[in-house]
Amino acid sequence: MDLDHNEPSLALKVGTVAATFAAGWIAQKLIKIVWEKATGNDAPIDLDADDIPVVQAIVFAAVTGGVAVLARRLARQGVAKAVDRRAQKVSVV
Repeated sequence: MDLDHNEPSLALKVGTVAATFAAGWIAQKLIKIVWEKATGNDAPIDLDADDIPVVQAIVFAAVTGGVAVLARRLARQGVAKAVDRRAQKVSVV
């Protein structure tokens, strides 16, 4: 059986999923806190609700999307570095 060294390892896949969920949860909590401090209003829950101004819904969606992408990338990079460090330690032993 040939192993494809370009394919991510199971540890990398599982770690990335776990780290992404954790980063997303933390990012969501952080966005809520920052939004409420910056605007004085609760963070929108339903962006389609009629009582939320269109500009506010667009800004909130853009901020949330940007932070989500950043959180995913940082989580993936962190897990990849951790797996690489672990692989180097194992190969030295």
